[in-house]
Amino acid sequence: MRTALGWRVWLALGYWLTLGLIAWLAPDIAPHPPQLQDLDRPLLPPAWLPGGDWDLPLGSDSLGRCLLSRLIFGSRVVFVVALLAALGSALIGTTLGLLAGYIKGWPGRLIALLMDTWMAFPAVVLAMLLMVALEPGFANVILAIILVDWTRFCRVIRSETRQLATRDYVLAARITGASPLAVIGRDLLPGVMPTLIVMTSLSMGSAIVTESILAFVGMSVDPGVPSWGTMIAQGLDNALSAPWQLLPPLLATVSAILASIMLGTGLRYASRGPAASGGVTVP
Repeated sequence: MRTALGWRVWLALGYWLTLGLIAWLAPDIAPHPPQLQDLDRPLLPPAWLPGGDWDLPLGSDSLGRCLLSRLIFGSRVVFVVALLAALGSALIGTTLGLLAGYIKGWPGRLIALLMDTWMAFPAVVLAMLLMVALEPGFANVILAIILVDWTRFCRVIRSETRQLATRDYVLAARITGASPLAVIGRDLLPGVMPTLIVMTSLSMGSAIVTESILAFVGMSVDPGVPSWGTMIAQGLDNALSAPWQLLPPLLATVSAILASIMLGTGLRYASRGPAASGGVTVP
């Protein structure tokens, strides 16, 4: 099988690899501890502006904390939440979608009913309600996003599984006596894999948006953990007098979301072949 990988995929992969490296090396490359306060230097502008200091390259927040350090440490939350929430949602949603799409009778109907009921609630509102029950925390944020986002995978994979179940090779497997689980794992799962990969990439961006909204309302990670969403909420308090406090986390969040969208759309074009993506054909 030959796949065309366009510039979108390589650029997005480069972004996420860089972000992961920054998150991993955060304690070594951050100029200051993220919670270190200097109340004598609040709302300091970036170093290249009048009144700035190269000791605080991007300036400081209202408590005198280094914005660059908090931005670097905040990348850990974004990277881990986006990756684990997307993978967890994909695992649960794909498993239930395959079962609902292939197995006839009450199990499939029960999964479909659960999915439709769950999707009746607005995603962000449901995430907030879950966080009220779970309480703020790193693991709880990931769990809440997974519980909100799995239905997206389940709906699409269920629909695609129904189409694949009518293919000749699936019918042949059933005639030869293969068990439902064997058919799902051997014949159906590979068939939905391209869609699954694209959806997982796009789900990373969705997870970032949800975490940012939760952080904005104070329902994300613990207050002592730097988060881009928390930085945005804090920056809004001084958006007019000190816009440099708001812009770095806002731009970083937007760039991460765009990278996820580019990765997903790039992989979608790649699955359609070189003509659609304009990429380079590789073995």
